[in-house]
Amino acid sequence: MTFQDHYSSRASEYARARPTYPPALFAHLAALAPANDLAWDCGTGSGQAALGLISRFRHVVATDPSAAQLAESPPHARISFRVASESASGLAPASAGLVTAAQAAHWFDLYAFYAEARRVLRPRGVVAVWCYGLCRIAPAIDHLLDRFSSMTVGPHWPPERRYVDHAYRTLPFPFAELRFPSFAMEHWWTLGDLAAYVATWSAVARYSRQTGIDPVPRFLDAVAPLWGSPDRPRRTRWPLSGRIGRAP
Repeated sequence: MTFQDHYSSRASEYARARPTYPPALFAHLAALAPANDLAWDCGTGSGQAALGLISRFRHVVATDPSAAQLAESPPHARISFRVASESASGLAPASAGLVTAAQAAHWFDLYAFYAEARRVLRPRGVVAVWCYGLCRIAPAIDHLLDRFSSMTVGPHWPPERRYVDHAYRTLPFPFAELRFPSFAMEHWWTLGDLAAYVATWSAVARYSRQTGIDPVPRFLDAVAPLWGSPDRPRRTRWPLSGRIGRAP
């Protein structure tokens, strides 16, 4: 399976525009892990999850096959950012208490990733993969966002996106499963923040490449009358879905 590179061309925009994960998620995962000395964040992108993990783990190795995305990650003394695939972390066997993949596992060669996760996890180590779909703001705005995603750029979503649409319920996951609690990301965003986020979607990039048209301005024209002042912050929420498992 070849690297599904949907974000390198917009790496700086992705780093600025993507939401960050709630601290409670990392506290929960750290409590499950048998040790908190090392975590591997696979498919880290520009490091959103790695930065959350470092508050709970002594050292985080954060890997991604995209050098462009890693170049946008903020440096941290206890995070090692490395260019690597999901099948070759470079970690020693039985060295990590936790393996994570945040909004990334649906792009992986899953069974290669799971084999590598088993290799690097300590006994009773934990693997967690999670994703988020469309944000929720207000019913009328949500309706336009849903229509834009499913109809305007819908045909341009990569096929792997179906795992996100199904909230990872259909994602193969060969581990002894633990409950994934109810977590959500929440930010107060302006209309410009929403525009920057939507522009990072893989389907928007493919639509633009194939048609020569940026679909985001027309979407914003429809949303603007419902938003009010474009500088007005609105509560923007992304429920998280995922799977948590334990190694033998």
